[in-house]
Amino acid sequence: MRSNHEIDYRIQGEELQCVEVELDPNETVVAEAGSFMMMQEGIQMQTIFGDGSNQTGLMGKLFSAGKRLLTGESLFMTAFTNIGQGKKWVTFAAPYPGKIIPIDLYHLGGKMICQKDSFLCAAKGVSVGIEFQRKLGTGLFGGEGFIMQKLEGDGMAFVHAGGHVIEKTLQPGETLKIDTGCIVAFTRDIDYDIQFIGGIRNSLFGGEGFFFAILKGPGKVWIQSLPISRLASKLVEYGVGGAQKEQGSILGGLLQGQ
Repeated sequence: MRSNHEIDYRIQGEELQCVEVELDPNETVVAEAGSFMMMQEGIQMQTIFGDGSNQTGLMGKLFSAGKRLLTGESLFMTAFTNIGQGKKWVTFAAPYPGKIIPIDLYHLGGKMICQKDSFLCAAKGVSVGIEFQRKLGTGLFGGEGFIMQKLEGDGMAFVHAGGHVIEKTLQPGETLKIDTGCIVAFTRDIDYDIQFIGGIRNSLFGGEGFFFAILKGPGKVWIQSLPISRLASKLVEYGVGGAQKEQGSILGGLLQGQ
C-alpha cells in the first residue's frame, strides 16, 4: 500500500509540454517554484519549507531544506491541495523545450537519481534530496553530474528533460558512456562513475567535455538530447556574436546595402 498521496495525471503537448494533475479531495501535489501554469477553483496554494516529505520536527525540516539548497533549488516549494468537493486539476508547465517524464517510484524500488535541475513536481510525501557520489573521481571531476537529486517514496514524480528523451534498460554488467549533462535520471541499482577522456587531442580539440559518465546495469536510464547547459551556451553565443555574424554574411551585406 502506498504511503504517499495517489494522483492521476495527463501530459499534454509535444515539444513544450505541461502535466495536468488530478487531485481527489484532500490530495496534495508539491512543485518547484515557477512551474505552476493554471488550476481549477477549489485548490489551495501554500508555500512550504523543504520538499513536502513527511519530515517531523524543526531539525528534520531544516535538513530537508538544506539538501535542496545544495542542489541549487529554493528552500521553499509550493503545495497544491484540493480543498473542494470532487476531483480538481492543477497544471504545471515545462521550463524549456523537451519532454516531461512520469516516474512511478512505487514500481521502481522507491528511489530514483536525477539531474539537479530536472525535478518538476510530485505527489506529497515524495522526498527530494541530494545524492552525493561516493567515488573520488566522480566527486572531483563530475561537473554537472557531481551533485544529483534523489527522489524517494512510493508516489508519482515528474521530471523534465531537454530535447528528445531516450529510455534504455541496461542488463547486469552492461555499460553505457554518456555526456554528464545528457543524463536525466536512472534507477537505484545503476552504478555511476566518471571516466577521463584519454588523448590530449580528444581533450583539446574534440569539442566535448573532458569526462564521460559511466553507467553500469542493471537498471533503467533516461537520456536527454539537449541539456539546459548546452542550450544556454548556444543562446549566449548567438546573443553575443550573432549580430556580427549575420552582418558579415551575404544576406547581411545585401540588407545593409538597401
